[in-house]
Amino acid sequence: MTTTGSGEAPAEFLRALRTLRATRLRSEVHLEEIPGPGRIAPFSVALTAEVRAARSAEELATGRFVVLHDPAGQEAWDGVFRLVTLVRATLEPELGADEMLAAVAWTWFNDALTDNGVVPHATGGTVTRVLSQSFGALADRPPEVEVEIRASWTAPDGDLGPHLRAWAVLLCQAAGLPPLPTGVSAISPLR
Repeated sequence: MTTTGSGEAPAEFLRALRTLRATRLRSEVHLEEIPGPGRIAPFSVALTAEVRAARSAEELATGRFVVLHDPAGQEAWDGVFRLVTLVRATLEPELGADEMLAAVAWTWFNDALTDNGVVPHATGGTVTRVLSQSFGALADRPPEVEVEIRASWTAPDGDLGPHLRAWAVLLCQAAGLPPLPTGVSAISPLR
């Protein structure tokens, strides 16, 4: 992984990056590295993801996972590793009218962390629901509902694998994929 930062990356940050590289995710989650933000923290790395249906190129959800590292820590973080995430997915139109959608989506986030053994600090975030209805020449388009979950939290240490796994679980949940039982791996389709 390529890091954004000033100077040589500290050993603690490099160890954290190795935990990300060693993390195995569901085959439907496709990661790509992008440049991390350069002004928020001395060191950063960022990943984007697409969740695609098996045997199809159909995009079900997208997201971003950013690792920020400040060896000196930042007061608002309550630590030295801050994770900033985004999940975006299109949902069934019926869900858009549900007043509980935002609360349910935040529960997905909390459950993904808990189920992966993540105990975050200084957690915060928002859930945005976008309802789109087309008119005029576009009236034939069906209504669309999109949910966007933005969250950040501080990792208590540099073992970031469980955090990446939790974020991938959240992506898959938002995409509508059924959960995999603990210890079970999805079988990749034959090529």
